[in-house]
Amino acid sequence: MPLLILFIILARPWFLLLLVIVPLIIIWYILKRNTSTTSIGYSDISTIQKVRHSFRQRMMHVPFILRMLLISVLIFIIAQPQKSFDKNDYKVEGIDILMALDISGSMLAEDFKPNRLEASKEVAAQFIDGRPTDRVGLIIFSSEAFMQCPLTIDHKVLKSFFSEVKSGMITDGTAIGDGLGLSIAHIKQSKAVSKVIILLTDGINNTGSLDPQTAAEIAKKFGIRVYTIGVGTMGKAPYPFQTSFGIQYQNIDVQIDENLLKQVAETTGGKYFRATNKEKLEQIYNQIDKLEKSKIDVTKYNNRHDEYFIFTLVAIGLLLLEILLRYTIFKKIP
Repeated sequence: MPLLILFIILARPWFLLLLVIVPLIIIWYILKRNTSTTSIGYSDISTIQKVRHSFRQRMMHVPFILRMLLISVLIFIIAQPQKSFDKNDYKVEGIDILMALDISGSMLAEDFKPNRLEASKEVAAQFIDGRPTDRVGLIIFSSEAFMQCPLTIDHKVLKSFFSEVKSGMITDGTAIGDGLGLSIAHIKQSKAVSKVIILLTDGINNTGSLDPQTAAEIAKKFGIRVYTIGVGTMGKAPYPFQTSFGIQYQNIDVQIDENLLKQVAETTGGKYFRATNKEKLEQIYNQIDKLEKSKIDVTKYNNRHDEYFIFTLVAIGLLLLEILLRYTIFKKIP
């Protein structure tokens, strides 16, 4: 996986040359104190030697030290500190996978716990965690298809998009052909040797502008393998209906066009799976996890922004502290 590096850089580092004035001021300060010292003659200094220096005497150089620190911080601010986020660009072993997820209303059926959609999202997230070197993307479809997240190696971002998926984001319906077609349109440009689409649905193709079998032929032309998954128990499944008396459950028929999903998978060299419960769905993803891998490139990016705030606060703090000490503890009486 790409290595994320966070560090502070300077946009104008040549201004750090001004720091040379700090040791010069220190030298001047020392010489000035040595030359301005007043000598007083004593016949016996044994008594004076026993006198301990007061706290004020021991700390008399603190205001000067604070001023030197203040000057140093101001020069650092002039050099324009920036926070940089870098990701390194290198090749990794993996494949490109687009996951096409049905979010139609029937995905709220509760033959899977808590329902088909949430169970599918959870199992898909586990699958993504198991393939850290693959680029994975997400297409959602119902009556139409929508790109939720393009192919990415940043799986944390991808899973955040998964968490936002809900039934009802798109008008209800099941456009399997459109979901497959949009997936093909995005993954066909991939340079990976192995390009895979995992299409998960619980219904039959009843809307959309593209026939699923036609989409399968297009996928075959571009060397894209499609793995299809039908989710739903055999027979009937409990479905929640909103009524004036609250949520009421009714058993509805589970209708999956398995013949269509088999044809799509076979046309592209993939495979059809039927998941009748969450555990079976996990097993299916484990089988898909055994796919071959190929080399892909990870794109490097760099993000920088100015980081003045914290250093400005430090400078203000040093200035206020010096003023406070100079006019209280170390105040000089003329």
